[in-house]
Amino acid sequence: MASSKNDNAESVQFFEGVEKLLEMWFTSNNAKNRQVGDLRQIPRQKWESLLKIVRCEIISFCRNDQIDAYVLSESSMFLSKRRLILKTCGTTTPLQCLEPLLKLVEQYTGFDEVEDLFYSRKNYKRPELQISPHQAFTEEVTLLNTYFHDGEVYCLGSTGNTDSWYLYTLNREKSLQEKVEPDQTLEILMTHLDPNVMAIFTRDVCSSAAEATQKSRIDKLIPNMTIDDFLFEPCGYSMNGISKNGNYMTIHITPEPEFSYVSFESNIPEASYEDVIRRVLNTFNPGQFVITVFANKESIAAGYPRKLEQNDYLNSIENWLRTNAQYRRFKNYDLTCAFYSRFPS
Repeated sequence: MASSKNDNAESVQFFEGVEKLLEMWFTSNNAKNRQVGDLRQIPRQKWESLLKIVRCEIISFCRNDQIDAYVLSESSMFLSKRRLILKTCGTTTPLQCLEPLLKLVEQYTGFDEVEDLFYSRKNYKRPELQISPHQAFTEEVTLLNTYFHDGEVYCLGSTGNTDSWYLYTLNREKSLQEKVEPDQTLEILMTHLDPNVMAIFTRDVCSSAAEATQKSRIDKLIPNMTIDDFLFEPCGYSMNGISKNGNYMTIHITPEPEFSYVSFESNIPEASYEDVIRRVLNTFNPGQFVITVFANKESIAAGYPRKLEQNDYLNSIENWLRTNAQYRRFKNYDLTCAFYSRFPS
């Protein structure tokens, strides 16, 4: 997440803020493994070795009884009993770790099946700088298909690389072996951000992550979160927040005006995310953003993806133009992906 300036003060070294987001749910046909298996049993040094393949490292850690949260040099990783979330920016290579990851999980937990998988990302600003297999979504899909025979592929938004969001998922029926847990995820991906807000996330303005968190009011976005934050040198910011019931939020900020980018993600259960979305937008003041909402049938948010697609409340209340909105119904989840731009002043 850290960005750096070249010796030439006029030049800024480019950093790709857009993350690759990999979420995997594990299970097993063996009842004992399902009962006692836990991803958090895997030793930290094993995760450190795996993350070297991804081209990032652990820089901070917090946990509670429900979830382990790692701040990485490029974004975040979350571990709960059966779920892994790996979110990495820059030129990281998360899909390169799939084979050793599957072996590691089976060795330490007994989980020998992937119950569900979601791999998603927004379009890159500079795709040519990425490392294989991440330069093109078609290349990523080809690799994923070598591990999963029933993957489904979606490109939402505009075609090409103008303003799009990509998804690969298994879209499988849930196994009856596992009790289906309520699950939901809100993600807001923001670009063209307010320079005055972005300046907070530089060492010129704030001397510590705690100061940046407080000054930006990130600590007010979702209450009752234990926050683990990091301010990079000379600029850039990452934070994880976790609550006692296992909910999380994570924010990553690339503040340079030439390629500013902020991502917000949380799995807090809400019947409506309107207030959360508004707080996030008021905090960062983006010029453009994408909202994605996943929710399964067991979630309190089950009806919200359809509501977001049908009701353009941001357009009626705020100064936003919704340029695209697409709704998808999967076997276990509903999804809406909506794109917004600020009205010209």
